[in-house]
Amino acid sequence: MNKNDYIIRLERKEEYREVENLVREAFWNVYRPGCLEHYVLNQLRNDAAFVPELDFVMEKDGKLIGQNMFMKATIKADDSRDIPIMTMGPICITPKLKRQGYGKILLEYSLRKATEFGCGALCFEGNINFYGKSGFTFAKNFGIRYHGLPDDADTSFFLCKELIPGYLDGITGEYEPPQGYLVSEEEAAEFDTAFPYKEKLKLPGQLFYFTNKRSSVPLMVRCSCSNSNLSNGKTICKLFPIPSSL
Repeated sequence: MNKNDYIIRLERKEEYREVENLVREAFWNVYRPGCLEHYVLNQLRNDAAFVPELDFVMEKDGKLIGQNMFMKATIKADDSRDIPIMTMGPICITPKLKRQGYGKILLEYSLRKATEFGCGALCFEGNINFYGKSGFTFAKNFGIRYHGLPDDADTSFFLCKELIPGYLDGITGEYEPPQGYLVSEEEAAEFDTAFPYKEKLKLPGQLFYFTNKRSSVPLMVRCSCSNSNLSNGKTICKLFPIPSSL
């Protein structure tokens, strides 16, 4: 990879649909049949927690090849304080360029800019084998719990990184992802009709699968609890973990 053949910049409004299509291509059939991430991205831009100053795209030879975004979040500390932090994602690289180093570059750039913006810490759902190389560790090492999960649940997906050293010193508490990551399955399916048709496939290794044919409630393979509920007759799916596709 030529280390000078790309640029990273802020996303522009006129390219929103192009970025959504990039995200769709990157996540399609990866974590579930089809994907929700392009719709989640569409919805997050209108969320109060969205940070437009940290909404990045990666460009190579005049074409978009990657994106990452940040959202404001909170740790509900055990001493009743609300500790402001951030989370990020979806984050992705176009399928043709995955595992070529671009994802690591995009991630490191994003973290550096978030630090400059004043973000003290970042909680994120991801793979420690990849994100550990960029300084993430298990959130439980900071005494941070994931909202809604029992104490004995597997939280190896739940990661944390201090961007300001010592920011989380003396803090224990619970993290809950921003509500913007909750989306309606039906609305996501309707949104997807605006894009070219792609076949949804059930593939080995996907995190979501359908076990309840009557309600089509998606469940996590790795978690015993449901990550969906019904609201006004709609299936509400929570991206858990918030995926990356690098």
